[in-house]
Amino acid sequence: MGGGRTHEEKTTFREAMREALREALRSDDRVFLMGEDVGRYGGCFGVSLGLLEEFGPERVRDTPLSESAFVGAGIGAALAGMRPIVEIMTVNFSLLALDQILNNAATLLHMSGGQLPVPLVIRMTTGAGRQLAAQHSHSLEGWYAHIPGIRVLAPATLEDARHMLAPALADPDPVLIFEHGSLYNVSGELRPPSEAMDLDHAAIRRAGTDISLITYGGSLPKALAAADELAAEGIRAEVIDLRALRPLDDAAITASVARTHRAVVIDEAWRTGSLAAEVSARIAEGSFYELDAPVERVCSAEVPIPYARRLEQAALPQTADIVAAAHRAVD
Repeated sequence: MGGGRTHEEKTTFREAMREALREALRSDDRVFLMGEDVGRYGGCFGVSLGLLEEFGPERVRDTPLSESAFVGAGIGAALAGMRPIVEIMTVNFSLLALDQILNNAATLLHMSGGQLPVPLVIRMTTGAGRQLAAQHSHSLEGWYAHIPGIRVLAPATLEDARHMLAPALADPDPVLIFEHGSLYNVSGELRPPSEAMDLDHAAIRRAGTDISLITYGGSLPKALAAADELAAEGIRAEVIDLRALRPLDDAAITASVARTHRAVVIDEAWRTGSLAAEVSARIAEGSFYELDAPVERVCSAEVPIPYARRLEQAALPQTADIVAAAHRAVD
């Protein structure tokens, strides 16, 4: 999957992430991967499988089970001129490193007057739908999108999984990449990049004129499925993939609402204080007079994510919920 590839290639989201890691390790000796089980085990979700054998234990480092310690080590390595990629097993476990992320990684450049950049990439799995219960399944991206000093990314396509990592490593600020666990097995044709990967702008995944479905990450496939159902009823939905959660692409959101005059925001996080709430507020601030109906939000139920399959599915935003919200806005 070199830069000169011009044809489409069959792959999975997991393999696209792995190839991005492989390319980063090959292209820059300062890059190394560290985290729980990233080496001999191949990563808790299999993303780094085979990289230890290819690059050795100096470049692919298994760490103790202490998120605060190894994220802190990653910050120190970045300050010393390295380009660490730190893998945290799930977003829930990242809370054990929140002090390092918020009080050190996000603030040092500002507090040092621009003298101490922290070029650190932190990858973590997020989201539910895999029966991993309440301590492994939440969507806390909105918490991190609240923090100045970091960039927050949520790849939802094979192309973003493959090509977001390189510019993230080139960013002088810390970058958090949230990989929804339901996407790892998604397969398809990986298209070659038409231009340099853009980390600042949302993407229109489906054009439409009747309503905007605004989402990111693991909810994108559900939004696209909802758009298909709505199209069968003559409702043309535009699907916006936010991709970058901090900074948000206000211009893309505003432009979409100006075209459709209605919006549904889909977010697997809880409704209260969510990223969906932030997007809805920005629509109200910037596009109020464009709206022909109140902004609808489709979020997870305000409960810890259940383990039981039917309860878990009932707690999460589903395609039928998105279709119903679109009908409330359009009808």
